[in-house]
Amino acid sequence: MAKPKIGFIGLGIMGKPMSRHLLSAGYELVVHNRSREAVAELVDAGAQEAHSPGEVARNSSVIITMLPDSPDVESVALGPDGIIEGVSDGDIFVDMSTIAPSVAVGIGEAMAEKSVVCLDAPVSGGDVGAQNATLSIMVGGDEETFETVRPIFEVMGKNIVLCGPLGAGQTVKACNQILVAVTIAGVSEALVLGAKAGVDPIKIVQVLSGGLARCGVLENRGERMVNGDFDPGFRIRLHYKDLNIIMKTGNDYQVPIPVTGVVHELFNTALARDRGELDHSGLLTVLEDLAGIEARTRS
Repeated sequence: MAKPKIGFIGLGIMGKPMSRHLLSAGYELVVHNRSREAVAELVDAGAQEAHSPGEVARNSSVIITMLPDSPDVESVALGPDGIIEGVSDGDIFVDMSTIAPSVAVGIGEAMAEKSVVCLDAPVSGGDVGAQNATLSIMVGGDEETFETVRPIFEVMGKNIVLCGPLGAGQTVKACNQILVAVTIAGVSEALVLGAKAGVDPIKIVQVLSGGLARCGVLENRGERMVNGDFDPGFRIRLHYKDLNIIMKTGNDYQVPIPVTGVVHELFNTALARDRGELDHSGLLTVLEDLAGIEARTRS
């Protein structure tokens, strides 16, 4: 079976390496992004440029978006010269952004009126997972469409799970972001406590990484946190956006999430201190401030 032509919109920290993997796997790729620099890089690698989301849709049969927030996806999908204006019967729209589950369902309903099938397929693994094609991909939608798109997902990720109907992928991503945020806060508290007590933080990372406390945050970010390296893989402001979605979703379903609520406020504090562009592991700096520990590099 011939490979479908893919449209990819959103060439940021995550989207650009994901797009490169698709090109390397032999897919024809049409790309669009607000920043021309990222587009030029992909065009040099063999992609075709489109100047609007509608143009992307007119020139591809599977359209993928990787965008910052719900309003961005709504605008690109349903706005003027958006994806919906360029699609054809039988096209597939896959949103791999992290957005509110209700927005994913609403876009799916609008696309269905154009005979377009949608999947919501948010990812976890950060920039490292995107670069190494080891992302976890949690998918919402029907099984037939999922199986059609699975070979594309397998180019970008390793742990690929159909979680349920449209919107289920975003719900599972919300669960993921709860655990990541709370874990970052826990690792930060542990490092700050140990450091203020006079223990070398790198020793703390080494010991905790080998026991029950081992986790992806320690594995991927532990040493960088100790060294004050908060070059963004996933920015604080974006995780805070996800936490806003989570708090609303918890309220919608009347699920108490008190620990997440505290961490939400810690992320809010980081934003108030102009640290929104740091990697989300930069939450450590807020705990350092509260403990009166000398500031680390924050740029």
